[in-house]
Amino acid sequence: MPELNGITVHPDCRHFRGDIPCRPNKEHGYQCGGCPVYAPVLQRILIIKLGAIGDVIRTTPLLRRLRLEYPAAKITWLTLTPAILPQGEIDEVLKLELASVLHLQAREFDILFNLDKDKEACALHDSIRATQKFGYTLHPNGVAWPSNTLANHKFLTGVFDELSQQNEKPYVQEIFELCGYEFRGEEYVFDNHQDKGYDWSALPTGKPRIGLNTGCGDRWTTRLWSDEKWVALITQLQQAGYAPVLLGGTAEDERNRRLQAVTGAAYLGTFPLEQFINLMHQMDLIVTQVTMAMHISIALQKPTVLMNNIFNPYEFDLYGRGQLVQPDRQCVCFYRGTCKLGTSCMEDLPADKVFAAVQASL
Repeated sequence: MPELNGITVHPDCRHFRGDIPCRPNKEHGYQCGGCPVYAPVLQRILIIKLGAIGDVIRTTPLLRRLRLEYPAAKITWLTLTPAILPQGEIDEVLKLELASVLHLQAREFDILFNLDKDKEACALHDSIRATQKFGYTLHPNGVAWPSNTLANHKFLTGVFDELSQQNEKPYVQEIFELCGYEFRGEEYVFDNHQDKGYDWSALPTGKPRIGLNTGCGDRWTTRLWSDEKWVALITQLQQAGYAPVLLGGTAEDERNRRLQAVTGAAYLGTFPLEQFINLMHQMDLIVTQVTMAMHISIALQKPTVLMNNIFNPYEFDLYGRGQLVQPDRQCVCFYRGTCKLGTSCMEDLPADKVFAAVQASL
């Protein structure tokens, strides 16, 4: 074992930082020589999953399999959104920036998983040293390409709409197979931030809280449901003895204030991401479209009523909690941000249908 000035040092330990004292030293005064929590790293694993936030969240089930297969591994995750990852479950969370790239390219890994087709992610797959590599590489023409045959299925469903529509595998299963594993229903790994002690005394009590996430982002606005539909659903929920709670970010704030004024449904305003996650954790069920809140709801293991129109319904695994509901009219705008017919088929999703799914899911 290496010594510096006669002092034993373990650079191979999972706790060792190299630039500052490790946690066992800081909290207990342990030094490497004779340290009771020395944990030598046997494998070094790098996950490259940059964004979007929802896709980062729904990749976290992979951590459960990796910890099972490689209990002594040091896992590093490179992403654009470090705050969304469960910090205590990953040894090293890095944000995609020059400093991270420079030192990753100087290191060696046993296994590298690149789960993104972004050109920068593919370039990192090719430039970082690893014994085994999975996912996507950079084709000589400068586009993403399967690193090996395991990535073929996920690659093809991403570049041909027809194959994507025919696909019957949930996203998480595709990710597992891309990495060489069979998906066995592993749950997300996620922090509900309950330890933060947020004050939710303004929330209604005594009735099941039904969180209503009313927005869907600005990329695929064909997913939006009208105010009239939300009002109808809220009214039905209130009459049935539920307590609807309006959820959303700054983009939904104006809409939620309108809905609150008309229905009297609870609305506490907008919050930073961690607090918003904990607010969702206070709900008994979440109604949402395909958006970040859907991924958070599934990660929090909440019954989820998912309203979907433009995406392949097989893509989403609700883990047996909740229901997926779709418009009565078949959607003809697969992965489109504007409706080819002028009026989104979401207007053909009745409030009654969503309400029935809420009742069935609780």
